[in-house]
Amino acid sequence: MTDIARAFVPGHVTGFFTVDRNETPTRTGSRGAGLALSEGVTVTVREADERGVALNGEAVTVGAVERVLDALRVTGGVRAATDLPVGAGVGVSGAMALGTALAANAVFECGLSVNELTTVAHGAEVQAGTGLGDVVAQRHGGVPVRLEPGGPQHNEMDAIPARSRVEFVTEGERSTADAIGGDTGALTRAGTAALSELVREPTLPTFMTASRTFSREAGLLSEWVREVVTDVAEAGGDAAMGMLGETVFAMGTGLSDAGYDPQVCQVDPAGATLLPEASDPALD
Repeated sequence: MTDIARAFVPGHVTGFFTVDRNETPTRTGSRGAGLALSEGVTVTVREADERGVALNGEAVTVGAVERVLDALRVTGGVRAATDLPVGAGVGVSGAMALGTALAANAVFECGLSVNELTTVAHGAEVQAGTGLGDVVAQRHGGVPVRLEPGGPQHNEMDAIPARSRVEFVTEGERSTADAIGGDTGALTRAGTAALSELVREPTLPTFMTASRTFSREAGLLSEWVREVVTDVAEAGGDAAMGMLGETVFAMGTGLSDAGYDPQVCQVDPAGATLLPEASDPALD
């Protein structure tokens, strides 16, 4: 048993998605596509007498993390650090859940595989109401395409073989639970159409076009998002709304060229991973 373990999980921005519910949380999920981001969340776990979860040095309550610890039947101190905005649709809660599962498995010698840990984290986030597809995409890395919903035991994944610089800007928060908790019929129809389009031509330009069409047909566009996407298009770039947040992402230098000051990263090719052993004085 090691005293401490760390995991890195990439951020994830979704371009389009469906809502596919099932009585079993690990079968519930979404179909769709997005980008794994080189900016992500580093999660550190150590054995502790009492549970404690902190994000960027501040105590927080994250339902998905609590459920992961419950599922693994461990008591640990969880510390997460990220430069990503919270509540902006870039996968922070999913990253914290998956990072906790990976690191806790190492600390407490749970003996679970990556797919099993991803299933635990996916089910935890579904039950917490904070996401449907981020965890499986963050495990995969790259430009993942979720062809069937659910955790690794049930879903089907593919990917667009591409890399790119990614820029994004955000304006406030949007509740994931509110967006996926009501009538999602129109949203799912739009997501299904977008996925069909991408499967026919699995390229980044098609992904961006399908994402813009989805956000419009699903009725998710705010006026601010619409204005930013239009500004990027007028500057010759390619941008779309990030699900689910007041967030716009663009390929290359699209937002910079349109006069914005975006956060900049790359498509992360590797997905979630344990990091080399290291001490963490902040946890002592």
